[in-house]
Amino acid sequence: MEPLGKLHGKACVVGSGPNGLAAAIVLAQAGLQVDVFEAEATPGGAVRTMELTLPGFRHDFGSAVYPLGAGAPFFSSLPLPDHGLEWIYSPAPLAHPLDDGTAIVLEHNLDEAANALGPDGKSWRNLVQPFVKQWDEFAPEVLRPVPMVPKHPFLMARFGMTAFLSAKAVASRFRSERTRALFAGLAAHSFLALDEMLSGAFGMLMAIPAHAVGWPIPRGGAQAIPDSLCSYLANFGGAVWTSRRVESLAALTDYEVILCDVTPRQLLKIGAQRLSQGYMHELERFRYGPGAFKVDYALSAPIPWKASECLRAATVHLGGTFEEIAASEKAVRSGKHADRPFVLLAQPSLFDPSRAPEGKHTAWAYCHVPNGSQVDMLERIENQIERFAPGFGEIVLARRAFSPANLESMDANLVGGDVGGGVMDLRQFVFRPTPRLYATSAKDIYICSASTPPGGGVHGMCGYHAAQKALSRLNQRERRA
Repeated sequence: MEPLGKLHGKACVVGSGPNGLAAAIVLAQAGLQVDVFEAEATPGGAVRTMELTLPGFRHDFGSAVYPLGAGAPFFSSLPLPDHGLEWIYSPAPLAHPLDDGTAIVLEHNLDEAANALGPDGKSWRNLVQPFVKQWDEFAPEVLRPVPMVPKHPFLMARFGMTAFLSAKAVASRFRSERTRALFAGLAAHSFLALDEMLSGAFGMLMAIPAHAVGWPIPRGGAQAIPDSLCSYLANFGGAVWTSRRVESLAALTDYEVILCDVTPRQLLKIGAQRLSQGYMHELERFRYGPGAFKVDYALSAPIPWKASECLRAATVHLGGTFEEIAASEKAVRSGKHADRPFVLLAQPSLFDPSRAPEGKHTAWAYCHVPNGSQVDMLERIENQIERFAPGFGEIVLARRAFSPANLESMDANLVGGDVGGGVMDLRQFVFRPTPRLYATSAKDIYICSASTPPGGGVHGMCGYHAAQKALSRLNQRERRA
């Protein structure tokens, strides 16, 4: 896209998640006066840090570890360290304990990872190395709408040859059950069944940044990300107004352009007076994905893993073999609850002591459930933790569980507990949330949430691309005027 000229006028962003703040910064950089309206008392959407259990224990409400946060093209272009954002890297990005008391660890250095994976080292290297080596070219390509003609066609053709496969098909390349289990955990971030198309792509998109940029956590908690974005936005005169819920876009009459960091359900609610019936019908067809059941823990000590290697990683995947994880995710996609759910666990206080009082710790765990589930999964989650860390219950000082409804009550974008902004199957991978992508039926209203390309994850690229689209149209309008 060719550089855009400086613009004049006012713009509004509804919602202050990372995508909304990214959009606001792009608009402000172009010269627009930007207001951001946030319904909650704190900016960040699901990227917030709060005392959810006991005083002094700082927990990340939503996401906790950021493979794409540190490596996303737009965020990487901003001087966020000058505005308080400091990344912390655990010695290993990921650990995956097994029932034999050992763990398979994904090392950050690709050579070390290949050595650790033994007989599967060469296959692992062949799978990810081209994209690790060319991360700066690969990331902008994969974190945008599917292009008709990629800027790096050979690189993307190579990715596409694997990306459209299921995780089951990709994992068949590995000889070891341990490596297949590792890949299953990576692919399960997709919320898809592991025999579905595209589930393999998610496994790769988790593995590649582990080697290219790492899986860091922000010092002080997830809140550091939106706080740094807000601070940088203020340099351009942008303002973030918290506790300002927008009930109707029709009331926002003073703005040349409005970008909405909301999902289709919220856009239908606040935009009904501005959107066409045909477009609203398209939004109504948008499908949400499975939800999450999440638990935050205040702990008296580090988690007593049977495999001590787990203490090297901020992220731990709990689920055993490929087959067991596949069964868990298949059950959820079929509207059922797994007896032994795949559990994603983060233990940030091992590497960031600011998260808990001296000598104490925090942990964060969740499993996938059907959208809107009302089933209490606490016991099943803790059974999985105890399976690999006997005695875990004895170090729990306090816990707080969040059902899908609890999550949605604290962030309206988490519809039915869906933390990805909508299911990412083949149809919604290409056209998200409609064939218009960021545009709506109103020429001055855009959607910029995780319900647009490239989808879920804390990378800000949905907001970046939506804002670029809006600016391009504004420039065309000014040239015609």
